Amino acid sequence: MRRLLTLSALLLAFSAVCAAGIWLWMYSYASHPSAGSGTVLIQIPRGAGVKQIGELLEEKQVLQNDIRFLLLARLSGSANHLQAGEFELHYGWTPLEILRYLEQGKVYYHSLTIPEGVTVKEVVSLFSGQGWGDRERMLSLVREKAFCRSLGIEQDSLEGYLFPDTYFLVRGETDERRILAMMVDRFHRVWEGLSIPEEYPFDRHQTVTLASIVEKETASAQERPHIAGVFINRLEKGMRLQSDPTVIYGLENFSGDLTRPDLKKNTPYNTYVIRGLPVGPICNPGKEALSAVLDPVRSDALYFVSKNDGTHQFSPTLKEHNKAVWKYQKNRKGAK
Repeated sequence: MRRLLTLSALLLAFSAVCAAGIWLWMYSYASHPSAGSGTVLIQIPRGAGVKQIGELLEEKQVLQNDIRFLLLARLSGSANHLQAGEFELHYGWTPLEILRYLEQGKVYYHSLTIPEGVTVKEVVSLFSGQGWGDRERMLSLVREKAFCRSLGIEQDSLEGYLFPDTYFLVRGETDERRILAMMVDRFHRVWEGLSIPEEYPFDRHQTVTLASIVEKETASAQERPHIAGVFINRLEKGMRLQSDPTVIYGLENFSGDLTRPDLKKNTPYNTYVIRGLPVGPICNPGKEALSAVLDPVRSDALYFVSKNDGTHQFSPTLKEHNKAVWKYQKNRKGAK
């Protein structure tokens, strides 16, 4: 009788173990019953344990969090290897698939595109507006001399050196310093890849400054070398550049309408007042604008005026320029 009871107990225990195994196996390979389609982002904090991770996953409705998740993590060997960071998980994944993915540490990369011709203030707003750093802290850094020099920029501002491009960012790993350093590093790599002619008359800062003006003057890639050529001609002749975007950049509170008093305002950027280049860039130019300054179209043109279709009319003399202004603008707004 005792032997029979022992055998029954063993069979009962075996059945319980089998039932528990089946229970855990079914959980391991079953997706959340209310799982939808698509993906969801989830942030796993540093130091989070399996219990906390299970709760976060349940909040996002990617799995059911109960004792089975903890058991599965322990038995599968994943418990001590789950990574911190932001991950993109698919609805419909099984608990076992989720654990394996979190083990791999393939964090999600957000993309943010910085267009050509934006200023440092606009760059900072684009990043901070999407939760990448504090706006005021980043603005302070772009004007911090020691920080600029640590990045290889011997100027008092990073204006002109925050290279416009698409950047890929990871939550929890990207702060203000890293973002700015990444953009300046991209500038250095692009600059090193450019072809600089022999006996080129400008240094790097002057080139970036002129490229920033060219970038602001036209959105047409084909016209940039022509615009650059006009400005270089004017510089060689000692003429003022008379670029409206430089005036605007030097105004603290620009209303949106450039006035005659604005054109006469004495700022280090107003090229209607000063001769030569302004003290620094007025935006962050892209590679095409830099290349246009390094390899401009050489002609006898000294003036250009917008034709109101995204292109410009170029003229070698003031007389011809005035005719073009009358034809296309009927006033001097937008004329150079």
